[in-house]
Amino acid sequence: MKRDAVIGIVLFALFALVPLGGEAYWLRLATIMLMYGVLAMSWNFIGGMAGYPSFATAAFFGLGAYTGAVAQKFGLHMGVAWLLAGLLAIVFAGLLGWALLRLRGHYFAIASLVVAEVLRELVNSATDLTGGGMGLNLPLPAMSSVDAQARFFYYAMLALAALTFAAMLAASYSRLGFGLRCIQQNESAADMLGVNTTLFKVAAFMLSAVFVGMAGAVYASWVHYIEPPDVFDVLYSVKAIVMVLLGGAGSIFGPLVGAVLFLSLEELVWREFLELHTGVLGLLIVLLVLFLPKGLLSLSQRFARQKRPA
Repeated sequence: MKRDAVIGIVLFALFALVPLGGEAYWLRLATIMLMYGVLAMSWNFIGGMAGYPSFATAAFFGLGAYTGAVAQKFGLHMGVAWLLAGLLAIVFAGLLGWALLRLRGHYFAIASLVVAEVLRELVNSATDLTGGGMGLNLPLPAMSSVDAQARFFYYAMLALAALTFAAMLAASYSRLGFGLRCIQQNESAADMLGVNTTLFKVAAFMLSAVFVGMAGAVYASWVHYIEPPDVFDVLYSVKAIVMVLLGGAGSIFGPLVGAVLFLSLEELVWREFLELHTGVLGLLIVLLVLFLPKGLLSLSQRFARQKRPA
């Protein structure tokens, strides 16, 4: 654990140096990459460690975005609104988890996928509170310049990513991580051995929600305007899963590696294949997942085994 913690500290310290000499374009990409990292690391709790294919990431992201936006609409400070978004997301995930996590496999996946659509319809119908389909404008933060504002939201997303990484690292080396891996291997056997599978799964589901909800609130403050199709987009759920699979499900650094790789592919495809970007990006991802089923980090383990003496 100490080695992973040291590597994480060095990694995030390097990320903290990005705004010192970066242009606006690269700073925006770095902020998006950190947000993707939060989504991927959060999904790793329930999907990578416990093996439950959750598609609820978009629901938590949209819930956090609208919670933060509505809170600021009623005059709450931006930081308080972000904390409130995380609190509501974790409470909602706890209540939802007790019901949905009794399902398994594709039944759970389909049920979790529907949650974002239900929340989107609720937001659309609550016109007086959320603006409905017209969207919701957020107050602009009082800052000296656009560059200062961009750096502020970059560091806010960096702090949230570091907090998510610390929680994932602590969970991975704790009794919770051990129990979740037992559930992934054989849930029935884990239950027979005394693991409280329901409690562990709900805890993982709550951890997969709280940081995503805060990321949604930070994103809403960053872009100053949100609407239901944007923040409840199912692609947030799909991207989180793909990023974890690319980097290595259940690993410590796999979600971060997957976030960097996915954003690089996304930007490359957008630049070179503007008209066919969705199909080309999907094909590249399918090829990577097929030929690297355990993620990119599995290559280092494979090379290490080959170098060992017979």
